[in-house]
Amino acid sequence: MKTLHFYLAKEVLATMLMTVVVFTFVLLLGNLLKEIAALMASGQISPIFLFKAIGLLIPFVLVYSLPMGMLTATLLVFGRFSSDQELTAARAGGISLLSLTMPVLLIGALMSLICGWINLQVGPQCRSAYKTMIFEHGLATASALVQEKSYTDFPPNYRVYVNRIRSNTLHDVTIYQYDKNQKLKMRMNADVASLEIKPDTQQILLTLRSVDGFEFDEGKERTFVYSKYGPMTLGKKQNNKTQRSTKLKELGFIELRKHINEAKKHGTDTTAAKIQLHQKFAFSFACIGFTIIGIPLAIRTQRRETNIGIAMALVLVTIYYGLIILAQSLESFPALVPHLWMWLPNFLFQVIGCVLLWKMNRGI
Repeated sequence: MKTLHFYLAKEVLATMLMTVVVFTFVLLLGNLLKEIAALMASGQISPIFLFKAIGLLIPFVLVYSLPMGMLTATLLVFGRFSSDQELTAARAGGISLLSLTMPVLLIGALMSLICGWINLQVGPQCRSAYKTMIFEHGLATASALVQEKSYTDFPPNYRVYVNRIRSNTLHDVTIYQYDKNQKLKMRMNADVASLEIKPDTQQILLTLRSVDGFEFDEGKERTFVYSKYGPMTLGKKQNNKTQRSTKLKELGFIELRKHINEAKKHGTDTTAAKIQLHQKFAFSFACIGFTIIGIPLAIRTQRRETNIGIAMALVLVTIYYGLIILAQSLESFPALVPHLWMWLPNFLFQVIGCVLLWKMNRGI
């Protein structure tokens, strides 16, 4: 029995480790592409900044990749175990299904505890630190005000087009200046430009090099060429905030409880905060729920193919998080207690899984 337990536990842990790494990489890539891909492409961030961002994102995405990895590992291991007739041999030896799967259920419970710790404390802290780092980078880097291959307006007089950004240097820049009637007054092309913000006045200054262009003076067009032009003032930075407001999803358990208590004292709505709090707790139980339902489903299908197991995992994950999203959509209807609906996926998965396990253990 110990040998069999060790074998199943080892197979599940090894497969889970592999799948968690894959899912974590995919989720990390999605977050990085969504939020700092433009900065990476333009060379506005250093390798140290990128590695720090990845390190802060890992705990956040582990909340999702750990349950998905646990579910996939359960489906793959027990699918092979059943299709190879190893389960039949174990049952013929008088070993019950519940006794056989107990180590895997304990692993699922342990993963739920780890997810709870990450989701209620570590994940929100890291997510908040990541968002703050991106925000402060935007404050400190003037070139973050513009984007590659697009126009940026600096009201009321300027529009700037940048073809390429490397670090804090702009390349192939075109500047349009307009008069008070929004008629073109001057256009300049520069091979290289630098953008900076004066800390005291928040004025945006642009210095151009290798400049050519034309301007209208009293109805006459005049062309010009300069080796250096500026610095010219484009305006003032509109967003003078030096601190970023923290969102509810970036609050841990203690902070959410404080937020809810403060909202109750002031008589404000607590629905959004309750949804976040219950969602974090509900996500923590996803590992054990996926384990309970994954074991009987894998045994019933009796398929050892990896693609079948991954496909089943994706379907179950879609159903689970689809129900979570449905519960979130009820935020505008406090009377329906949407925070309690967060527990619906766990309830369904665990009840269905327990019923299937009980039937299989009885040989039904």
